[in-house]
Amino acid sequence: MARRKSIDIDGFVHKNPIPAACRIGNLLMTGGIHGMDPETGKTPPTIEEQCRHIFRHIRKIMEAAGGTTDDIIKMTVWMNDRSQRDALNKEWIAMFPDESNRPARHTMKGNLEGGMLIQVDITAVIDGPAK
Repeated sequence: MARRKSIDIDGFVHKNPIPAACRIGNLLMTGGIHGMDPETGKTPPTIEEQCRHIFRHIRKIMEAAGGTTDDIIKMTVWMNDRSQRDALNKEWIAMFPDESNRPARHTMKGNLEGGMLIQVDITAVIDGPAK
């Protein structure tokens, strides 16, 4: 059995030949997770829609990796316009409602292409086996 396990989910792909995430042992790291609509394969025009899709992709990635969002230890965020953090925070609070039990997060200005307004990656520690 391979030590490294690639994690892919339906409705989310990268243009390059890379998986959505990779797991070795109990450590999971993702590539860039963007707000592509899983139904159309296109990036929606609003930050709110992109955030909604990103957090949906995160849930699916964590499930496919054998974990839950409770296993996320850090999220790194790139935004074209950091003043739009309200859309990000809405989904963040919905996923992590307990302010004493949230992962670390770092948000930076990005120069995203292809209509992306936001992109994230996550690091997680998962105790259970990958699915």
